[in-house]
Amino acid sequence: MHPGEILLEDFLKPMDITRYRLAKSIGVPQRRVDEICAGKRAVTADTALRPARFFGTDAQSWMNLQSAYDLEVAETKLAGKLDREVTPPDAA
Repeated sequence: MHPGEILLEDFLKPMDITRYRLAKSIGVPQRRVDEICAGKRAVTADTALRPARFFGTDAQSWMNLQSAYDLEVAETKLAGKLDREVTPPDAA
């Protein structure tokens, strides 16, 4: 699950906060918040610090969500290729 989906569904909607209000409150362009919520933009360290401060969470949690999402996407994309190209030591 993309961190933007969590931001939207677990924070913004339940708290009745618009993406515009969040963007203004954390000092970033609304487009950045829109793209993150749409899953079209990654959460960077700079971005993670801002909602963490706003919502009283920690930046590392936002970074962990992004990292987990990136790994999930890579595993899906590379699954067959890894099976063909990577030989564990026991199988050599």
